[in-house]
Amino acid sequence: MSRASLAATNSPQPRLVYTGLVYTSSDEQIVLRCGSKYIFCETVGSADPDDGFVFCCGASPEMKRGTIGLNQLQRMNLNVSLNQPVYFTPWKPTENDVLAVVNMTVRYQREARVRGGAATDQKGYKSSELEQIVKANFLNLCLTEGQDFAIDVSGTALILNVVGTQNTQVTQTSRRTKRGLLLDSTNIILQKANDSSIKIIGSVNTTSTGSVLFGPNFNFEQMGIGGLDKEFADIFRRAFASRVFPAEVVLNLGIPHVKGILLYGPPGTGKTLIARKIGKMLNAREPKIVNGPSILNKYVGQSEENIRALFADAESEQRERGPDSELHIIIFDELDAICKERGSTGGGTGVGDSVVNQLLSKMDGVEQLNNILVIGMTNRKDLIDDALLRPGRLEVHIEIGLPDEPGRLQIFNIHTSSMRENKYMDAGVSIPTLAAETKNFSGAEIEGLVKSAASFALNREIDIKSLDKPDPSKIRVKQEDFVRALGEVRPAFGVTEEKLQRAMTNGIISYSEDFVRVLNSGKLFIRQVETSSKTPLLSVILAGKPGCGKSALAAHLATLSKFPFIKFLAPEDFIGHVETVRADKIHRAFKDAYKSELSCLVIDDLERFIDFAPIGPRFSNTALQALLVLFKTHPPKGKKLLVIATTSQLDVLSELGLLNAVDSVIDVPSVTSGIGVCTVLKQLQIPCTREDFNTIGQQWRGHIGIKKLISLAELTAQAVDPRAGDSYGEKFMQIRGAGLLRGAEQG
Repeated sequence: MSRASLAATNSPQPRLVYTGLVYTSSDEQIVLRCGSKYIFCETVGSADPDDGFVFCCGASPEMKRGTIGLNQLQRMNLNVSLNQPVYFTPWKPTENDVLAVVNMTVRYQREARVRGGAATDQKGYKSSELEQIVKANFLNLCLTEGQDFAIDVSGTALILNVVGTQNTQVTQTSRRTKRGLLLDSTNIILQKANDSSIKIIGSVNTTSTGSVLFGPNFNFEQMGIGGLDKEFADIFRRAFASRVFPAEVVLNLGIPHVKGILLYGPPGTGKTLIARKIGKMLNAREPKIVNGPSILNKYVGQSEENIRALFADAESEQRERGPDSELHIIIFDELDAICKERGSTGGGTGVGDSVVNQLLSKMDGVEQLNNILVIGMTNRKDLIDDALLRPGRLEVHIEIGLPDEPGRLQIFNIHTSSMRENKYMDAGVSIPTLAAETKNFSGAEIEGLVKSAASFALNREIDIKSLDKPDPSKIRVKQEDFVRALGEVRPAFGVTEEKLQRAMTNGIISYSEDFVRVLNSGKLFIRQVETSSKTPLLSVILAGKPGCGKSALAAHLATLSKFPFIKFLAPEDFIGHVETVRADKIHRAFKDAYKSELSCLVIDDLERFIDFAPIGPRFSNTALQALLVLFKTHPPKGKKLLVIATTSQLDVLSELGLLNAVDSVIDVPSVTSGIGVCTVLKQLQIPCTREDFNTIGQQWRGHIGIKKLISLAELTAQAVDPRAGDSYGEKFMQIRGAGLLRGAEQG
């Protein structure tokens, strides 16, 4: 059959638009079949003879002779109007005219209506289901690039456009082509049209499947992160496990991906490092790392615009690709700088509140994004607005705490790996020993310790007279370098050794059996906190007269505990602070203690922390209420805390109700006997004769605090003149009787 023409008309029935066929009368069908059931229809107005589409013909009794029924999409493809002639020739497929792959885009037939209606909230269409519909309707049809088809999915009309085809030859090699037959073996790739709001789930070109989401080196220690295996396991489970599976699986589960992670904890524990490494280990878009304060801008509305700009790429890609969009990571460092609780900041601009509102709306607003992961980092989780921490926003809260001993071992191995590989580390260096001795060191502090040790090794090989000729081959970082570095680099959440030593300037002197009982009682409380699983919090008050050695005893007990975290709170650290600041500092000390598994807090002169004054009387209710709450609040699970407080005003604390909040009150005795006084003098190594001790032992009456006794002993030593034949014992009793030292006089 040679070139012929038929007049274009509508399809005989509206539903036939979904078959992809063209229709003629029965008489014409008989004529056409003499050549082929496929016809090549020329595009009207085109000078290219190959410009056209191949259709499969169907017969309909409703069609008139001399006409061909085309639906609107077919007429648009051929650029033909109603009643205009359509020129065609028979088309016979060959064995090479078989499609191996066909790429199609999908859009709504009535896009404007869908965008304005409730359909914008639909979950999307699975590509596998659409593929089944396409093959059921169009099997054995010839598809041409640029051709449009219509399908019906549960009453919604969708338009498919062929954007690419690839044929398979008998040699099983593939070549690009313009058209071919759709068979069962054809691989159909469906993507959403760029200008459509439709969602296509499970498209094969997605980069969010588990095979490509993570990079090949999914090893935390090789990535330069140590001591955070549990934290990374939690992050993976909460934030990435759902992204490993195809989007279709997540759709069937009916759960959205996690959009936000909050990393919080002490400074130097690796929060920023984790965020950077997460961005590198994923095959996702390059993460946007934002310093919190850099968002803020002096111009009105610019801060909010900066927030919107961070999400612009993710919004654009989700509109184009829907669930198949790549993962966009946004990292906020120092999040508390811009996301403080609304209404908590001063000033009349309200910029801080507006920034928080903008971030809230972008993460989980009216137009929801499912292709973002926001990672926030902060040292002060308590400052962040609660609305940002709820599910749907920064819902995964991971505390990055101080590493334990195995974690510290990993961190040491990471920071010393280059030394060992290049043979700059001495074989005698014991990394496990260093890990055991660096309790409460953060990752950053361990790095600083390694740098300090290296500086000692480098300095050892430098000759001050010939700085231009150091010999690198002699450099060896030894164990002694690390020991010296331990004296130089101290953990921020470690033991306050200087204050403890200052409180125990004269050591601990056992001057009576009563004192020994007090000391043993303190040791018993230490053992209880360390070993018992039922009492994670114990609070003890050491009470006694001024100068009886309460502070030294409290410091001594804290030192005996050998807990990783020991903090000595002294009244002089709070001078000049208003009530709210004082309460906040006390609260912060307790929170710091919770960061360690075993902690001891020493609160010296408890009445000074509540600002007690006997005239009035006056005290700080804010600080008092803070102490009442903190003394009763148990530490987090797995943490233990011993609180040792001292006071000289036990009756005042009783009236204020503070004694009801503590577990035990221990009375610290004064020195009450001459034997006790002589015992103290002997341990102080005062040069006394037997006669001196006899004089003091026989004449002593009353009581004296150990602190006053030491001062009296030193004052007497200054007053004794051996050349004048002074007796230390007699001079001691004379000075005491004269009342030169208040509290040391005869009582």
